[in-house]
Amino acid sequence: MLTLENVSVSYGAIEALTDISLTVNKGEVVTLIGANGAGKTTTLRTITGLLEPRNGRVVYEGKTISGMATHRLVPMGIAMSPEGRGVFANLSVRENLEMGAYIRNDKKGIADDMERAFTLFPRMKEREQQKAGTLSGGEQQMLAMGRALMSRPRLLLLDEPSLGLAPLVVHSIFEAIDEIRAEGTTILLVEQNANAALRHSDRAYVLETGRIVMEGDSKQIAADPRVKEAYLGE
Repeated sequence: MLTLENVSVSYGAIEALTDISLTVNKGEVVTLIGANGAGKTTTLRTITGLLEPRNGRVVYEGKTISGMATHRLVPMGIAMSPEGRGVFANLSVRENLEMGAYIRNDKKGIADDMERAFTLFPRMKEREQQKAGTLSGGEQQMLAMGRALMSRPRLLLLDEPSLGLAPLVVHSIFEAIDEIRAEGTTILLVEQNANAALRHSDRAYVLETGRIVMEGDSKQIAADPRVKEAYLGE
């Protein structure tokens, strides 16, 4: 579904990604793990057209999308729940979800997907008319994910969905990721919580200072002594 081919990205003179290649197959959950500053968010920003590769290309469903305007990618089936959530603070929960469906005009489908979001995250239903800026961090994360799903993406990009959240909320977020995947959405997950990410994904790539240093089945990666020491606190 998605391929990055020898992608390099620079911020001015600083190279943030160096010659990275990865694939995400339809129906998979693939995770990118790595320390702060490893290039995980840069990878997602490159996929979504917010950054243009200096070398290499991004291919989605057989089409090169490198540098394509972000708003053109949403109708193609790509959506992102960004790091920091990016909810519209002055809009209600319902209005935020409606914003996620701005490219659509199928009223019944939108209503059905709104209910799906409320089923996935029951707390959103309870706070339907509440302003998003008054929600807790965990609730804002649920809203950001629900909003991304409202465009009916085939590929969902999740950037640090568990960052700064209490363990119980993290558990709920990963349960939702399992459910989203079970419903047929392919997921590329960027996550500092390597333990949870590796438990809830099929394959993993390990990024260090802009380079992929390890890739493979998530269980194998989790069992690797170097990964255990560096990312799993073992």
